[in-house]
Amino acid sequence: MTQADHSGRSPKAPRAADATDTGLVIEGLTLSIGGKRILDGVDLIAPPGQVTGLAGESGSGKTMTGMTVCGLQPRTARVVGSIRFGSTQLVGASAHTLNGLRGRQIAMIFQDPTASLHPMLSIQAQLTDHMRYHLKLSRAQARDRALELLEQVKVPDPAGALKRYPLQFSGGQLQRIAIASALACRPRLLIADEPTTALDVTVQAGILHLLRSLCDDLGFGIVLVTHDLGVMSALADTIAVMRDGKVIEHGSRYDVIRNPQHQYTRALIESLPDHQPIAPDLEETGPQASGGESDGR
Repeated sequence: MTQADHSGRSPKAPRAADATDTGLVIEGLTLSIGGKRILDGVDLIAPPGQVTGLAGESGSGKTMTGMTVCGLQPRTARVVGSIRFGSTQLVGASAHTLNGLRGRQIAMIFQDPTASLHPMLSIQAQLTDHMRYHLKLSRAQARDRALELLEQVKVPDPAGALKRYPLQFSGGQLQRIAIASALACRPRLLIADEPTTALDVTVQAGILHLLRSLCDDLGFGIVLVTHDLGVMSALADTIAVMRDGKVIEHGSRYDVIRNPQHQYTRALIESLPDHQPIAPDLEETGPQASGGESDGR
């Protein structure tokens, strides 16, 4: 299976405003730490307006791939290969270039929102500070944008929420706030690293639906990092499976889930609990029915 989509599903065209945006293109990415190779020739394409899944067990290299895109790899790491984001080459980019992209053009959602939100700062402070830095908004403009974001991610009572602190919210609400923070500067790419692992099944479904809706409505690209192919089958347009720092399989969602070519991918699918079904549109239809705009989302 190659990077081309062999399922018959027509890739979703990006919005007109993003027609020249090539998104994220990774070619031959290799990362070594202390002589040990962590990533080994990773190739990945994440177009605008689509969810690109990056799957694999712990230690496969999927999180390190996402961190390296953001320039957050360990300082001792040696990185070679190419990471192009639009016209910008990120491998070897200066700290000034990366600081201008992080949060502004590329944003990241982490697995544990309590680790990415400061417990002693109000939600308003945490949502507005980087907007004022990157977008040069006034205090009032940043607050209005924060209210808009909380409404967008469906946090109850947005005005009241801005005055509260992280410890006053549930895990699901905190993850929605973390998503709002990531979207604050209208990024073109969102990297979501296991965004639902710490949440119960009901809350998880709501977060996944929110991410899919935001991707469709706003047209940005998402790289979804997860070990859970059940989650991937409900959300991703294409899936890349990683093992030992390499992408061993890459194709359309339907092809990877329903016609896996690699034994490791088959093992991941077979390891899904019996109570965790594959997405209904994959259970009930073939690749042709998964195409276009009406795929059951």
